[in-house]
Formats: sequence, structure tokens, C-alpha cells
Amino acid sequence: MPERDGLARVTERYARRKTRQLNVGSVAVGGDAPISIQSMTTTKTDDVEATLIQVHELATQGADIVRVAVPHEADARALPLIVQEGGVPIIADIHFSVRLALMAIEAGVHGLRLNPGNMRNPKHIKEVADAARERNIPIRIGVNAGSLDRKLVAKYGRPTAEALAESAVYEIGLLEEHGFRDIKVSVKHQNVSEMIAAYRLLADKTDAPFHLGVTEAGTPKQGIVKSAIGIGTLLAEGIGDTIRVSLTAESVEEVKVGKQILSALGIRQEGFDLVACPSCGRAELDVFALAEEVERRIEKMDLPPMQIAVMGCEVNGPGEARDADIGIAAGPGRGLLFSKGEQIGWVPHDRLVEALLVEAERVADEIRASGAAGDGGVTVTKGAGRRIPTMTIGMGPAPD
Repeated sequence: MPERDGLARVTERYARRKTRQLNVGSVAVGGDAPISIQSMTTTKTDDVEATLIQVHELATQGADIVRVAVPHEADARALPLIVQEGGVPIIADIHFSVRLALMAIEAGVHGLRLNPGNMRNPKHIKEVADAARERNIPIRIGVNAGSLDRKLVAKYGRPTAEALAESAVYEIGLLEEHGFRDIKVSVKHQNVSEMIAAYRLLADKTDAPFHLGVTEAGTPKQGIVKSAIGIGTLLAEGIGDTIRVSLTAESVEEVKVGKQILSALGIRQEGFDLVACPSCGRAELDVFALAEEVERRIEKMDLPPMQIAVMGCEVNGPGEARDADIGIAAGPGRGLLFSKGEQIGWVPHDRLVEALLVEAERVADEIRASGAAGDGGVTVTKGAGRRIPTMTIGMGPAPD
């Protein structure tokens, strides 16, 4: 298993694309900074109380940066208090209006998102760039297939990857002409293949950091798949510095999926990784129900990063469970509990979950102690054998 220090940590397995680095408030983006997770509130921003509640929920779930919509002047007037009380960097999402962009900058937001499809006046771009530069506020050029400049749509026949990349390059040039370089870029498309192609094209044309996302990905059933493929593919190629999963769902679900994508790639280890078999005719118990109960109860525990395996039979189960931090592999009437590669003991089916939770907490304590003590922390040696909690496990030796 990878080395752990008891805290959420970032492991870079993929050669990252070389980019300039900027700061969105306290969060570094690009360069060698960790890949950050963003989401967006769904409230009316001028409802400060509701917006702050959602910002705090997103931050608690793991969002590093939160974007809020600013379509009206009342929303812009609400920004100072949201920025002050938000607890995480706040980005103002601006469309059409240079006035709202300037109000957001004056309010002290930590970043702007501008849509080049509906803010095209070079004079206005200069005004915003000058004001943002004075306050060290970065700007994201948010190119979107649904609001692409009509000239580019006419040129390419539809919002192609080439059209999105061309739009982004043009807008980057406009800002850089005015001496503004704290730029990050997104080229979002609802079609996953076009989205991937657009970012690949753009990666060869700029060193600006990228914000990844599949726009209008849809309900969780489809949106999670689209986002995992689109965002995951690019991250695996070293492309991407911050991500947002767009779902037609509660915003906290976007953050959960974003964390899962980063965890699945081994980029950001946080919380637990549940490995469970898909079940088959060999299963000795209801794997679906067992895995769901384990997931539900583990989610309520404050665990450092660890992998937990729930396997339904004695064929692949022991191998998978042995490779995890802790795991169970079901046999007839009882299951084998593993911890750090060791066989701990046999447990009756109706006590498997409790045994797993007890061991999870024990391993978590070891990880925390090891992190706190450094080299002098607690270690576990394979095959050393440990006392098994008799209140949890007491079935005697394994069958022949």
C-alpha cells in the first residue's frame, strides 16, 4: 500500500503539464500545486444566508473553491459578506456585464469567471483586466460550447473542439495584450470526446492552467460517467489543474464525485476507497447489501485514507482483501477478516460489518499514531499475529 501520513495528501503519479501558477485566494492553481476541486452554489446569490449555508456545506464536503452566480446587481452587492464569511475562495461567475465584473472585483472576490461568448468588447475586457491586475485577482476564461461566438460556430459549422480552442487562444491573447497573465482556462463541451480533444489542442498553445469539466453533463446516472471519463482521461495524461463535476443534482454530490475521480487515479487520497466485488453465483452472502451497509457506516467515521475490500467468495476474495488495508472475504456461514495483509480470523456473517468497523478504527489509530510519531510510530508486520477482539471474532480456526 502507498505510504500514508494520516492526513489527506496528494500523490502525483502522472507527469503534470507544465503551467504557470496563480493563486485563487489561499489556493494555488497550476504549476506543482495540488489539483483542486471546485463547485458552484445553486442559490440566488443575493440570498446571503442560503448562499453561505451552501458554501459552508461544499467546503465541509471538500470543495477547495466555490463559484457563485452574479447575474444581477443585487447579487454583486451581496458578495462582500459572502467573501468575508465564506471560509473558502469565492469566484464570481460573470456574463454579459462589465459593470458586474467590476463590482465583483471591488467586492474582493478571489477570482472571476468570464464567458468570452457573451463579453466580446475589447474595451470592456481591458477595463476588467486592469482592475483585476490591481487587486491580484485571477480570471478564468470559461469557453462553453453552448455560448460560443457565432462567428466561430459559422466557421466550423458547429461548436467543435477546434472552435473552442481557437476561442480560448484569442481571449488569452486579449488579456495578455493588457499585461494580464493570471489566467486559467476551460473549454467545456457536453460531448466528452469533443471536450477531451479541445483541452488536448489547447495544451499545445498555452501554459495557462486548466480548469476541467464536462458542461451540462446531466443527472448523476449519466453525468458521473461522462465526467469520470472526460476529466479522468485528461488527468491521466497530466492535463488539468482544477476540476468541477457538473451534475443536475445537489452541489455536494459534485464534490463527492470530484474527490472520487482524484482518488481513483491515485492523485488525491482522502477518506476511504471501498473495493467490492460485483457478485456472482459463487457469492456466499448478499454482497450488495453488505457493501452498502459498510459504505453507509464507514462514511460516518473519521478515517484517514485507507482501502477497504468487501468480497463475496473464497476465489478472488482473499487476494483482493489481502491487498487492501482491511477487508473481508465471505465463505460458507462466515468470512475471513484481513488487515494489512494478515489473516486476522473468521467471523460469522451477521458480525462481519461490526468486525470490519472495529478493525478500521484500530488501523486508523495506527495510521494517526504513525503520522504523529514519524519514524517511531506504530508499524504492523505481516504474519506477526495479533489478539483478536473476542467481542467481535470468535469462530475458531479456519476450515480446511
